[in-house]
Amino acid sequence: MSQDRRGGGRRSKLGRSGGGIAQLPWQSVKNPYPPMQLLDDDRMEQLHKTSMRILSELGIRVMSEKVMDLFAAAGAIVDREEKTIRIDESLVTEALRAVPSSFTLTSRNPEKQVHLGDNSLVFGLVAGPPNVHDRINGRRQGNLPDYQNFIRLAHHFNAIHIIGNQVVAPMELPANERHLDTYHANLTLSDLSFHCTAIGRARAMDGINMMAIARGISVEEMRASPGVTTIISINSPRLFDDAMAEGLIAMAEHGQPVTVTPFTLMGAMTPVTLAAALCQQNAEALFGVVLTQLVNPGTPVMYGAFTSNVDMKSGAPAFGTPENAKANIIAGQLARRYNLPYRTSNANASNVVDLQAAYETEMATWGAVLGGANLIYHAAGWLEGGLTASYEKLVLDVEILQNMMEFLRPLPFQEDDLGFEAIKSVPAGGHFFGAEHTMSRYTTAFYQPMLSNWQNHGAWEEAGGKDALERATELWQQALHDYEEPVMDPAIREELDAYVARRREEIAANPEG
Repeated sequence: MSQDRRGGGRRSKLGRSGGGIAQLPWQSVKNPYPPMQLLDDDRMEQLHKTSMRILSELGIRVMSEKVMDLFAAAGAIVDREEKTIRIDESLVTEALRAVPSSFTLTSRNPEKQVHLGDNSLVFGLVAGPPNVHDRINGRRQGNLPDYQNFIRLAHHFNAIHIIGNQVVAPMELPANERHLDTYHANLTLSDLSFHCTAIGRARAMDGINMMAIARGISVEEMRASPGVTTIISINSPRLFDDAMAEGLIAMAEHGQPVTVTPFTLMGAMTPVTLAAALCQQNAEALFGVVLTQLVNPGTPVMYGAFTSNVDMKSGAPAFGTPENAKANIIAGQLARRYNLPYRTSNANASNVVDLQAAYETEMATWGAVLGGANLIYHAAGWLEGGLTASYEKLVLDVEILQNMMEFLRPLPFQEDDLGFEAIKSVPAGGHFFGAEHTMSRYTTAFYQPMLSNWQNHGAWEEAGGKDALERATELWQQALHDYEEPVMDPAIREELDAYVARRREEIAANPEG
């Protein structure tokens, strides 16, 4: 297939028309409804107690001497030969007292500040895939031009509130310095906050330093006003690696929020039952929470959950399943028990953007929202079980997210909304198409979709008979055509460029740093 811009594809007529994509404005999303409770108090207590037994009797294996030192100083049982740390419930309770129940992330644009906790809901861009796909250029390895396009799309679509940790890996760049290029793209092509790469201390510090430069403040000032965050993954079952520990410690030392997320797939990384998986997930997450508070009491932490099941026929991960939706809801109950903000995901396992991708994403999204999620990570663009970032899937996901935003919007209930006078004005058997009540509201009464097509069959055929996937291709092309790079002060841009150049030299001289 031909392409006239790496990762950008051919421009469609829609993109050249000059008409902007109809979308909801940037907004802080709130979930006004009570979270769903799948487990009663007795079962929640059983789950909690089993998690405490895992921590106190089995422990967590760690690969970091620094982490062992911190826990030993706090009174934990540290077996340095087995590299295992066992903690009792008192350590967990003490740590939880110090964690704030909510926090705010401020990007270089303070108007796009995001609140995490309470009943706030934040949607994040896909993060981590090694591959990228669109219908024009096909499936290919991740690369920087595609990475930059995804950042442009995240900036353009208002339903995306925060950038994940490397939307797609730019595989053509050296692994030990590609984070500099991705951070630079995040900060220059968008004005959103983002997740740092926390594989080791240096990469976390580069993200902290570069956001401070972009905001025109010092790293010390950013302690009181966090600007970046990260995801710390536990290698389930019960393993905490050295690089992730170093990243967590760097973030916590500087007051930047951390999300501790076990990667728990039932039947592979946990026992096959959902109850057992949740006990293990809970123990692993709480261990990371305790570590953040041993480093720096008061560090903001999110309770992370990524529990689903595998396909027992092949061993492949499955997402958007009934078990995954239940896990999303119960993890929210756990987060609220510990008074922690809650992160989950709305992943799918489909290999292409099709009906499966849509219904699995929708299922997982409902599980996350019903569970009271504060951050839905990977909310836009995730495909193929996380191995591919998809342009068309991003558009489909933005439509799903906008539908959810409208569902969560409080219902107007003033006297005129109740419509008694409107009902009175139309005779029995009549219609409301021309009624004043309708005419005064018809442009704003209902959610106007970006991707869905509501034409009748004849009109749809006459307009080209395009399905949702074809329309999604046109929409991402138009979004890139309409994209406007956010203004950055030239002095800040110069300082940011100089930082990147200096760090490249340092990494070249010391590849480990």
